[in-house]
Amino acid sequence: MVRYGRWYLLCHSHRADAIRTYRVDRVRAVRPTGHGFEPPGDLDPVAVLEENLGLGWEFPTRVVFDAPLTEVAPWIRPPMGRLEPLGEGCVLVGSTRNPAMYAQEWLTTVPYAFRVEGGQELRAAVTELAARLTAAVTDDP
Repeated sequence: MVRYGRWYLLCHSHRADAIRTYRVDRVRAVRPTGHGFEPPGDLDPVAVLEENLGLGWEFPTRVVFDAPLTEVAPWIRPPMGRLEPLGEGCVLVGSTRNPAMYAQEWLTTVPYAFRVEGGQELRAAVTELAARLTAAVTDDP
């Protein structure tokens, strides 16, 4: 599948007995194993790929929203992570390779109050973005 300008393979790893996502340009070799795999009939490969793209990156993320999951969910894209209920609100757990992009392009589109509880790199990126936006409305040049 092509996502975000890159080709991806959605695979079943027999070694891990789990779904794995591989970028085609990073595959160095291929060899037949003799193993087969029949994908489930209800498999939505695009949805599964998007979910996988939100996990396994270098920088962890944990964002708590002060709104119910049903209200926040339409604003969350699968690569952002997994959205789960948490008390009266919900929590978004995942990882990213680019905390600045996560803060600037993804979190800013969600119209609900949130707290970044996890991922020091994401916390730093949100702090930097907040300072930049605050400076934009400060009367002092």
